[in-house]
Amino acid sequence: MFRWLSAFVISFLCWSLMPEARAFSITLDSKSIPGLNPKAPLVAHTLRITGRLEQGDGDKLRLMLAGLKSKTTRIANQPLATAELSSSGGDLLEGLKVGYLFREFEVATIVRKGDICLSACAMAFLGGTASRQSPTALPSRVIEIGGQVGFHNFTLDATVVQSETKGDTTAGIARGFGLGRAGASALIRYAADLGVDPGFIAQLLARPPDNWLYVDTNEMFLTVGACPSGPEPPLGRLEQQAVNVCSHASGAGRVAEASQAQPMSAREAKRYLLEQVQRNIASANVKGPLVGQLAGVLASRDDRLIDSVYSDLRAAGISLPDQVGRSFIVSGYTFGELQAECHVTLSTSQPEKFDFVLVVRGVGISRPFTFPPPMCPALFRYDSLEVLNPKR
Repeated sequence: MFRWLSAFVISFLCWSLMPEARAFSITLDSKSIPGLNPKAPLVAHTLRITGRLEQGDGDKLRLMLAGLKSKTTRIANQPLATAELSSSGGDLLEGLKVGYLFREFEVATIVRKGDICLSACAMAFLGGTASRQSPTALPSRVIEIGGQVGFHNFTLDATVVQSETKGDTTAGIARGFGLGRAGASALIRYAADLGVDPGFIAQLLARPPDNWLYVDTNEMFLTVGACPSGPEPPLGRLEQQAVNVCSHASGAGRVAEASQAQPMSAREAKRYLLEQVQRNIASANVKGPLVGQLAGVLASRDDRLIDSVYSDLRAAGISLPDQVGRSFIVSGYTFGELQAECHVTLSTSQPEKFDFVLVVRGVGISRPFTFPPPMCPALFRYDSLEVLNPKR
């Protein structure tokens, strides 16, 4: 009976399927870097965290981080320290505790090339944070190409339950499923607290414990909010990049093809989008000088007036994309019975620079449903299935 339970129930006690002899270890490397005040140089802290996570390790880490915080001059929106992680797993609760500590003390996380961070370590990795300043926390989770971060479902240490329930089968089943419910609840809340899609945790809970999910594809990097570091695949044709950006932004998945990305000049894009704004105003039966002014500008065919009004409306908060480079209109998106197209503009020299909006037929201009990660926006330019970090 307990073997049956071990295949299906989560445990706080045993999460790693890979044995690891090394005990939990933290080493600190602090380097002074020049600051504005020569008498008070800034200090960059790097924590190297290795070995199996066991009960009590989170308390050791808290003491070290509290000490660093008390004696470190901080830079706005920069982490207190960077934690290099290398561990095959360990105790689930300690992994969550360590992740919450990274968020609380604003510690970035990184898995170096050649290192692995699995199971409980992978959950701790999700806590990587550059800043908790409002309005939202700024995550900082990096995987060097060649480093491995892997997640899996969890197993029950049946001997612990047997010991607690003294061999009572009925009590053992109740205890096991109680741990399972508590574990699932803790994990889903943890993901929500750290800005990770709780659906990712639900996906893990539905998988066999020996079925691993590695952060290898673009979709996985986006799902866990991590950034790759190192040589990445080429971006490909601009038309395909436009489709990739729009597919990510719309949340529609891989719907459109590159052939559905039609190039537009900046002049054509601005005029078309201003016409959409005009239609929105007309459908809302808005009256006033803006209506007449916009109609007059569009009728004038004066590019300088178009540019000026476009900039003014963007400054006023109208959802119009910043024209940073080549423009494309991508069709082929549906939301229920609504038809939509995506307008995207891409810089040809800076992969992180692009902007986009959705135009929903009969509704008007809409901001996208999802946004690129702030630390590595260029991920939106890749296809969701592109392998950025091949498994070794």
